[in-house]
Amino acid sequence: MLLSYLRERLRLTGTKYGCGGGGCGACTVMVSRYQPSTKTILHYSANACLLPVCQLQGAAVTTVEGIGNTKTRVHPVQERIAKAHGSQCGFCTPGMVMSMYTLLRNKPQPNMEDITEALGGNLCRCTGYRPIVDGCKTFSQESNCCQANGNGAGCCLNGDSSPQRSENLFDQEDLLPLDPTQDLIFPPELIVRQQDYQLFRGDRMVWVSPVSLEELIQLKTSHPQAPLVMGNTNIGPDIKFKGAWHPIIISPTRVQELFKVTKTPQGVCIGAGCSLSVVKALLEGLVQEIPEEKTEIYRSLLQQLGNLGGQQIRNVATIGGNIVSAYPNSDLNPVFAAGNCILNVASKRGRQEILLNKDFFVGFGKTSLKPDEVVLSVFIPVSRQGEFMRAFRQAPRKENALATVTTGMRVMFTEGSSVVKELSIYYGGVGPCTVSATKTCAAVIGRKWDEQTLSEAYTQLLDEISLSPSHPGGQVEFRRSLTLSLLFKFNLQMLHKLWEMDNKVGLIGLETNMVTFSGCHKNVWFFFQAVVKDQSGDDPVGRPIMHRSAISQATGEAVYCDDIPKMEGELHLVLVTSTRPHAKILDIDISEALQVPGVVDVITSKDIPGKKFRTFTGIDEDILAQNEVSCVGHMVCAVVADTRNQAKRGAAVVKIGYEDLPGPVFTVEEAIEKQSFFLPKRMIEQGTVCLSFVWAIRLGGQEHFYMETQSMVVVPSGEERELKVYLSCQHPTYAQESIAETLGIPSNRVSCHVKRVGGAFGGKVTKTSIIACITSVAAWKTGRAVRCVLERGEDMLITGARHPVLGKHKVGFMNNGRIMAADLHYYANSGNTADESLLVIEKILLHLDNAYNVPNLRGRSVACKTNLPSNTAFRGFGVPQSMLVTENMINDVAMMLGCNAEEVRGKINMYKEVSLTHYKFEFDPKNLLRCWDECKEKSDYDRRRKSIGQFNQQNRWKKRGMATIPIKYGIAFSDGFLNQAASLVHIYKDGSVLVSHGGTEMGQGIHTKMQQVASRELHIPASLIHITETNTSAVPNTCPSAASFGTDANGMAVKDACETLYQRLEPVRKQNPEGTWQIWVFHIDKQEGQPYAYYTYGACCSEVEVDCLTGDYRTVRTDIVMDIGRSINPSVDIGQIEGAFIQGLGLYTMEELKFSPSGVLYTRGPSQYKIPAVCDIPLQFNGIGEPVLFLGSSVFFAIKDAVAASRVEAGMVGPFTLDSPATPERTCLACNTPFTQKIPASKQGSFQPWALNIP
Repeated sequence: MLLSYLRERLRLTGTKYGCGGGGCGACTVMVSRYQPSTKTILHYSANACLLPVCQLQGAAVTTVEGIGNTKTRVHPVQERIAKAHGSQCGFCTPGMVMSMYTLLRNKPQPNMEDITEALGGNLCRCTGYRPIVDGCKTFSQESNCCQANGNGAGCCLNGDSSPQRSENLFDQEDLLPLDPTQDLIFPPELIVRQQDYQLFRGDRMVWVSPVSLEELIQLKTSHPQAPLVMGNTNIGPDIKFKGAWHPIIISPTRVQELFKVTKTPQGVCIGAGCSLSVVKALLEGLVQEIPEEKTEIYRSLLQQLGNLGGQQIRNVATIGGNIVSAYPNSDLNPVFAAGNCILNVASKRGRQEILLNKDFFVGFGKTSLKPDEVVLSVFIPVSRQGEFMRAFRQAPRKENALATVTTGMRVMFTEGSSVVKELSIYYGGVGPCTVSATKTCAAVIGRKWDEQTLSEAYTQLLDEISLSPSHPGGQVEFRRSLTLSLLFKFNLQMLHKLWEMDNKVGLIGLETNMVTFSGCHKNVWFFFQAVVKDQSGDDPVGRPIMHRSAISQATGEAVYCDDIPKMEGELHLVLVTSTRPHAKILDIDISEALQVPGVVDVITSKDIPGKKFRTFTGIDEDILAQNEVSCVGHMVCAVVADTRNQAKRGAAVVKIGYEDLPGPVFTVEEAIEKQSFFLPKRMIEQGTVCLSFVWAIRLGGQEHFYMETQSMVVVPSGEERELKVYLSCQHPTYAQESIAETLGIPSNRVSCHVKRVGGAFGGKVTKTSIIACITSVAAWKTGRAVRCVLERGEDMLITGARHPVLGKHKVGFMNNGRIMAADLHYYANSGNTADESLLVIEKILLHLDNAYNVPNLRGRSVACKTNLPSNTAFRGFGVPQSMLVTENMINDVAMMLGCNAEEVRGKINMYKEVSLTHYKFEFDPKNLLRCWDECKEKSDYDRRRKSIGQFNQQNRWKKRGMATIPIKYGIAFSDGFLNQAASLVHIYKDGSVLVSHGGTEMGQGIHTKMQQVASRELHIPASLIHITETNTSAVPNTCPSAASFGTDANGMAVKDACETLYQRLEPVRKQNPEGTWQIWVFHIDKQEGQPYAYYTYGACCSEVEVDCLTGDYRTVRTDIVMDIGRSINPSVDIGQIEGAFIQGLGLYTMEELKFSPSGVLYTRGPSQYKIPAVCDIPLQFNGIGEPVLFLGSSVFFAIKDAVAASRVEAGMVGPFTLDSPATPERTCLACNTPFTQKIPASKQGSFQPWALNIP
């Protein structure tokens, strides 16, 4: 693939590996091709991980290094994303840059929709996307318009005064102008190059690229089983992730007949090789050219194309490939089939036309095409008079996500009436292929389109399209209900059309019931505490300073662990993991693996010279499994080889003999039944608690999904057997100690180096150290450098996630909502090892009160030992789970009393005066109350609450909800010895300063902040201060960069060190008061920081709009107020605010880890596991200060508020269960619409579900 070619052969490491499947955008490059037919250059973005190098003949590829760098000239895109603070960890930044750069090459003045579409295929886990969009929208003419900023009512274009400006985080007046004349030209030699038949031979595969249609047909005749590869979006992932192998691949990308477009009065014929982006642009043009009534099918296709994949995928995926791959949840095939589209195919037997209908799709990934037939084109007809078509889809994420259910529906009415002449309904996602509701259509044809007809149609459809309770993909009740609700949506829109046609069909207020979500992120304002008036202009503390590495991250020059150049003799390590959840290891046969060319050795537990286990919180964990495996993904051994592919082939043939052990445990209910716990259990209590009624809520786990997977390079020095370890890690000291103990050598022989980390969020502490131990054993044994970089699927399988939790609560309260007693019990699914679970369940109990003064309070928590991969630390460290249960309790009390939840929260139960927590910690809640009041005021809560009530009365099928959530969050580690830090500051004779400290740079800007602190304390410009890396040889015995305490502890250490040095320079300064810094300097020192802890307070108000028919939602507005004291760097901290909020939004509404009934993780990449994307930013996002992840739960409770309004329509009031995350499935089923009520529930225990219900 192009990605490995760029990184390994050309050493262009700016293009990153993020997932390997085209789902994250980290590897985005620009591909340019000459178009002979139009004599123009086509530029398009693409995923390098899916681009075969041999398919790029005649193309020019531009990477992030090619558009600008710090040595010559930075491109405006790179500069603006950096200066807008859109680069935190920076791993996703080159991909973002290239997506935007490609857009500007095609459209130098894009609008906001262009920008959000261009970035739709790129993921970021740090920023929350707002600063990235802010940087990009400076290229748009809309960027300074009030309408683009959510203030259309008083728009400056209408002559109205502009709205009050918020604080600026960067100066837009000082940006490099975009000058298209400075862009790279297309290489002229590629224009005149002849197109020849090509053949490439590899060790295991032959790649053939014909030029003519005759050559293509001949090849397909000779090799009927050979796949045709155009965009490689189907075959590529199958080869990489499913182990598919094809001895010959045919790539007809240069066969011009496959790209022809023919327009006729009857419709348009589009070549099968045309990319989906080309098809989209073509249809957009046709919609503008021909009468609207003829464009029904075109507009339905456009609606689906807008959400199908990211821009990079649409740019290479072809219309023909999309059809013949015949995915069961295809977005386009139901529309093609319902629209009576026709395929033109060719073979040695000649050409023929095939109607796309129910007979074409015959099974999973199968069509009626013969193996030697080639699809030439697809004909899409124009619509006829009285013919209407609609397409609907529901997916886990609004954009760039495979659909859960998708449909194409077409109806034709008899002229002048509402009698149905033709009806065609096709669904995707409810069978092994695209399916037709033939019987339902037959029951409607010939009848009037009215309520009685459609009511009978729903019954017929329910009988016709059924799914077994164990159907692959699960969500059976939800998917079945969607078939009905999407037909109902079609019904609403057709009634509206009939009304427009004046066919006397009753229609009163129908438009308000039609649910659509549109619009892009528009409005953001934020305020932050300004520096004091008398602060020196040279003092950078408190100012929004750009991340010190932002520019190099945007240019691709920033070096991450896997960007380190390969060393002489370096080996690659691939882990071999268990395929059984609970079994004895009988034997490990490595003989076949050792025969694979390039394989050097296989590392097992027997090769470990020192300790074979790690001890964390007093419980041992094997580095490599010795006698028993306890989860699927348990590390058993590791293969080292000359290349990664060779190591993968070797790992694939390692044979492990197992003897299954009885009774694996997967859920917390099973753990409770079998008393499978990591001890001790935890309990905390104040007052007297005696309650009986129990409510419960389940919170699912969350994958860290840091953009840079686990990465490390271990280099043995040879002399005195020292090791240099370069790794992506939050706790290099723990890695150092672990490696030393594993090898049985002193820690002074191991030095760990962390330049920067491409995201971590708690996931790069314990498991990173264990994998580093395994890699170090390989380096120790072979005497050669060893590199280990996990693929995304391996990383997700092995490294664990946030703890899923089952929370139960009992509560006693007064009629006014005052909670007098509460009993909360938390069951955390820890997985197969203790890891940090005991610390997590401890912190759960320390935060269970959140912001509320409950006089009688008991909390109990337990870490459940199960046979799933071990869960670990994650941003918030148990607090998001703890507080969700508490807030759900508050919500239930309010619903029991029929009153406003915000009243129960703020007015009745919140801490009001100096108080003691349940663990006897005294604090003053003044700032908590201030945040709460200010949040309600700035969010205009009271007025909007009334407006939401009116909205919900006027709309049956869409509801709005709002929730305001407070937070009281303890900063620092509960174990005091972890709240310390050290710093080493060098002052060189030329006046330059080198600062070393124990914190690792993970995107949180700690190096930037330390530079600001040192600049203030030494009274010198930040340009004189350098921070090179975190190194255990420079600053030993450090604590992890975690618990939101890295800046506090290390900042104090840097401050103390600089103060000491500055004081030592005092005599010199007095002797020469007119001297410069360079004349004064001469000495070095190191000081320890002092531990301290405090609370941070805040509140967040979110409003959502929910589509009750599908469970989709949109965050209309979010207001955040947070008090954390005085910010060192507001731009960095606001970035942390928004990133944490969006991550919390993902936790509580979107992200789901799915395990099979045998404990196998299904969700191993971005195609199955959805994190928030650009489309998920609140339409209006307002913030003050730095919140934490838990505030994302305001969206969860706003959804619950909207669902409650829907349930009232069904006659249901009072508390109800809505588990987290509030996915569209859970939201839709909780709304309890007439359509969900029609779905019969499957009897529990009568079937094996597709996925476990975790926790």
